[in-house]
Amino acid sequence: MIIRLYDRDNDPAQMKKVTDILEEGGTVIYPTDTMYAIGCHALKERAVEKICRIKGIDPRKNNLSIICYDLSEISRYARMENATFKLMKRNLPGPFTFILDGTSRLPKIFRSRKEIGIRMPDNPIIREIARQLDAPVLTTTIPYNEDEDPGYATDPELIDEKWGHNVDLVIDGGPGSLTASTVVDCTGPEFTIVRQGAGVLSI
Repeated sequence: MIIRLYDRDNDPAQMKKVTDILEEGGTVIYPTDTMYAIGCHALKERAVEKICRIKGIDPRKNNLSIICYDLSEISRYARMENATFKLMKRNLPGPFTFILDGTSRLPKIFRSRKEIGIRMPDNPIIREIARQLDAPVLTTTIPYNEDEDPGYATDPELIDEKWGHNVDLVIDGGPGSLTASTVVDCTGPEFTIVRQGAGVLSI
């Protein structure tokens, strides 16, 4: 199933359909400020496990990432030193993934690795979904092989054709990007850019 959502003035019934699916442990593909992503309610462990199976992620070896609506929500699920808070405040919302130490509020599946990826995309659709859900959204980019036609990963209808049978809903939020987020590790004594992507970090 695919639905069209916009940056603002969406039908409340459509938004409720999305949050109901997530509340019930369903999986959704949605736009971000970088690539289209696949996710679920981050506090529903079985849903998180399903996403890991779809993407081929081993949570014992790979960091999991969540989307939060704002900085105050981030502080519930990740530990931030004052300098890290200021860095994130300068750069978010934006195309970044900040690696932080997670808290015990996250499900057990997150705790095999101490770190958690934090996203707050500059995309009003997924941020409004997270706000209305009142919970973080697990997020990982849709499976994409560089040998494939790049158009599929940016076109919601083609994404639906390829991956719609694996998820409960695909959200068409317009054309996507093929550039991933910039990943910044904030767990050490200094901030380290692990992967340079769409975001140019303002220190």
